[in-house]
Amino acid sequence: MDITSLTAVELGKKIKAKELSVADAVKASLDQIDRVEKDVHSFVTIDREGAFRRADEVQKQIDSGSLDGPLAGVPVAVKDNMCTKGMLTTCSSKILENFKPTYTAEAVRNLEKAGAVIIGKTNMDEFAMGSTTETSYYGVTRNPWNLDHVPGGSSGGSCAAVAAEECPYSLGSDTGGSIRQPSSFCGVVGIKPTYGTVSRYGLIAYGSSLDQIGPIAKDVTDCAAVLTVIASHDPKDSTSIDRKRYDFTSALVNDVTGMRIGIPKDYFTEGLDAEVKEKILAAVRVLEERGAVVEEFDLSLVQYAIPAYYVIASAEASSNLSRFDGVKYGFRTEDYEGLHNMYKKTRSEGFGAEVKRRIILGSFVLSSGYYDAYYLKALRTKALIKQAFDKAFARYDVIAAPASPTTALELGHSLSDPMKMYLGDIYTVSVNLAGLPGISIPVGTDSKGLPIGMQLIGDCFEENKIIRAAYTLEQTRTYERPAFVKHLEEMEGGR
Repeated sequence: MDITSLTAVELGKKIKAKELSVADAVKASLDQIDRVEKDVHSFVTIDREGAFRRADEVQKQIDSGSLDGPLAGVPVAVKDNMCTKGMLTTCSSKILENFKPTYTAEAVRNLEKAGAVIIGKTNMDEFAMGSTTETSYYGVTRNPWNLDHVPGGSSGGSCAAVAAEECPYSLGSDTGGSIRQPSSFCGVVGIKPTYGTVSRYGLIAYGSSLDQIGPIAKDVTDCAAVLTVIASHDPKDSTSIDRKRYDFTSALVNDVTGMRIGIPKDYFTEGLDAEVKEKILAAVRVLEERGAVVEEFDLSLVQYAIPAYYVIASAEASSNLSRFDGVKYGFRTEDYEGLHNMYKKTRSEGFGAEVKRRIILGSFVLSSGYYDAYYLKALRTKALIKQAFDKAFARYDVIAAPASPTTALELGHSLSDPMKMYLGDIYTVSVNLAGLPGISIPVGTDSKGLPIGMQLIGDCFEENKIIRAAYTLEQTRTYERPAFVKHLEEMEGGR
């Protein structure tokens, strides 16, 4: 049996049926990491000892009947910006290279309560600032579909780990598309929930009004199951919302009869790759054939989303990252004269170029004389974008759009031109500005064999609608494994 090709829910069922032990599942993931990690580099930290120790604990709980959820005993990888007690949490930055938190993020705790086994922490763009996972202090992550291409970002390590079958599912965070875009690039499924659905407690903040934790997996069923577990009301997070119902698996229904799907015309204009456009519209036609009502409309304000997002996100980043000063924890420069010089040298040496760029931009837009001109204007634009979506959702259940203008770019292609990297987020940032849920689902590959993802956007607290639409579409397709993974398997003569 090839354990690593199973979905999280399939693996959970086999563990429950005693066809496999938890230790078997953990060993399979760690063996696959040993096979592919030198090429892909999805992980910053791998906790072998801790994973096996945890596997024994969980196995006892399963055997005693105290754990019987769908994810009990299933290994998971966690993005390295979520605190894990006693395990390195670096945000892929030099400034946190030795940081071991004294507590665990609420979303991760919820997973642990459900019997998950954390096998390690995944690579990311430093402090989640980037769209390629190339800004990491620990080196780049490569796309398992083509090792010369990026996996996307900032949750590139989490998406690459799932695609390379190093783990059945993972957790990522999404501030402006950081789950949906790399999911699209890596041919996996990723959900960014409604803002406030998953606790941000223990998530090291980038943009506090935009950040949201979400699941990444091979299929929609896994994502719905994981979201059901990690979503909760948390009094420790002032933005957490008590939704009363957190059952996202009930939306796994193969039926979109009468569902109204809107196609924003302004998302399908100049700048969108022709192959990406073709595959997404073909996927929409499939949903239409299954009973959905499809209509084009003008969303408007698309051109204002990028500037508004980068002003707000950078402003919040400059504030959030002021805590990393070399005094309380993390990296401190060795050679300095006086306190002011220590701050300056620590932050200069500890942060990478992209993080510094955004801190400087954020400090500028918050400074006296520019606050009104930039930051307040961006906040007003954010409110207008939310209004435009409200108007759209008065008519439609779901909006279908690209997750990215292109498929995965070649390594080194974006870093030389930050503006190009920022514009790559054009279809995702509006969802964060409006606090909406979004899912990315694979809809095929381009002529280069790289995955194409379609983004489905729902109204606030309407995750079940996008899950239902994504699930229905998924039933018409089979999951495609990356060529790199299949090639490895062939080389080894199967496992």
